[in-house]
Amino acid sequence: MSNLRRFGVETMQIIKGGHSGTASQHRTDTFTGTVWADAVMGQSDGVAITSVSFSPGARTNWHRHEAGQILVVTSGSGHIYDRDGTGGPITVGDVVFIPPDEEHWHGAGPDTFMVHLAISLKHNEWLEPVTDEQYRDAIAGAGA
Repeated sequence: MSNLRRFGVETMQIIKGGHSGTASQHRTDTFTGTVWADAVMGQSDGVAITSVSFSPGARTNWHRHEAGQILVVTSGSGHIYDRDGTGGPITVGDVVFIPPDEEHWHGAGPDTFMVHLAISLKHNEWLEPVTDEQYRDAIAGAGA
């Protein structure tokens, strides 16, 4: 059984035009800074794919995903960390797998833009914002 069949995908799907046809969304409630999101594939059988563009210093709130998340950095560079401080800098071509229910955040570096594909598996839960202090401490700890 293929991995996609686990999520109820039984036949090939082609989504024309590289996105779902929805307008870009300026994300404000669950992000800090300027962030735009474009649905590549809206929620379908427990899988959603979104292209997320972060301005310098922009980041997600703390959050977790029921079945995990996969990030593919397509432009620029940024950071990802969990509550224990595990993580680090990420850049073009990097692929990150976040296990189920791991609380984490990700976003652009302080002086860089970043775009990534976020492949979210099942439902996610948004938590509190990452404070400026948490962001600065994580970046400083990475030697960026």
